[in-house]
Amino acid sequence: MKSALLALFCLLLAPVPSARAAQPLAEERTKLPVVLHDLFGDHTYLLDALIVRPNDDRPHPLAVISHGAPRQSANRQKMSPENLRDQALEFARRGFVTLTFMRRGYGDSEGNYAEDSGSCGSRNYAISGRSSAEDVRAAILAMQKKPYVDATRVVAVGRSAGGFASVALAAEPPPGLVAAISFAGGRGSDAPDSVCSPAALIDAFATFGKTARVPMLWVYAENDHYFGPSLSRAFHAAFTGAGGQAEFVMSAPFGSDGHALFSRNGTPIWSPLVDAFLARTGLKQRDGLLPLWDESTIRYPTGLKTSGREDFARFLGAKPHKAFVTSADGHYGWSVGRASAEEAVEGATANCAKHAAAPCRPAMVDDRPVP
Repeated sequence: MKSALLALFCLLLAPVPSARAAQPLAEERTKLPVVLHDLFGDHTYLLDALIVRPNDDRPHPLAVISHGAPRQSANRQKMSPENLRDQALEFARRGFVTLTFMRRGYGDSEGNYAEDSGSCGSRNYAISGRSSAEDVRAAILAMQKKPYVDATRVVAVGRSAGGFASVALAAEPPPGLVAAISFAGGRGSDAPDSVCSPAALIDAFATFGKTARVPMLWVYAENDHYFGPSLSRAFHAAFTGAGGQAEFVMSAPFGSDGHALFSRNGTPIWSPLVDAFLARTGLKQRDGLLPLWDESTIRYPTGLKTSGREDFARFLGAKPHKAFVTSADGHYGWSVGRASAEEAVEGATANCAKHAAAPCRPAMVDDRPVP
């Protein structure tokens, strides 16, 4: 810890990096006001949201990324739009205004949880999916009013229960919805390799397939321990058998649980699938990716290779407290969103030390470089 304390002392003398007004991507953490309807009329809720978009004045297509649902209900309150920030960045780099938000009953969003599907032995997944889709629909309608959004081109993207919500949304599409992408879509997994009322879940996919007509991409992994290969193929067969359109991709095993494929670490696998799908559906916006950061404003730590530079650019945009450390033999580690700068240094140093033979020393803590 002596090196970490010394690094923190040095921060007091270090210059602050230059202003970042002209960065390629703009980010906004906000409370998105949405209007939802029930038997008692219209109600406005503030949903915890993150918007990432190309930093220009032109309207861009909208991508809305929907989160999953934890197996333990108590964990719903711990969720945040920041959990899908890396995925939102990737869509924004491709020219989309990208929204990720918390539905009612999750994180800091207003409103009560509205996605209950009943007891494990008697599930009504169609009702649950439609309820999730209503939040997604309301978020889309709110975003379509913004001047930087092309309201005629909207893509719904979701992971797990969010993927299921995207399928439900496609069955009753809002104006402007032109495509949807589901990563490991489904609902009701109560334990690894276990799903409550799987037949009812398959039936719900069939129900949505009767009216869903927008092109869709479905991606699962062979080692998904929420919805395994045989079950996910049954979802697809039921959906397309009822008339739905969905391209099905079964990816090779990913990590210890392929359910996490739609993640930052899974980007090299899922992003080419998305790129090809966007090209086939006429939604490709750019020939190359927008950079995460204006290269001219970055002072990279010495010795970083391409992957390290990309991670450092991601680090620059992350929320404090945060730290980025490097070693003389070319390794690095980073840690963000910690309670204190010292805790961030400890976490980053531990990550670096997993691979480095040389000592790991802080290169930047929060927004200040360490000399």
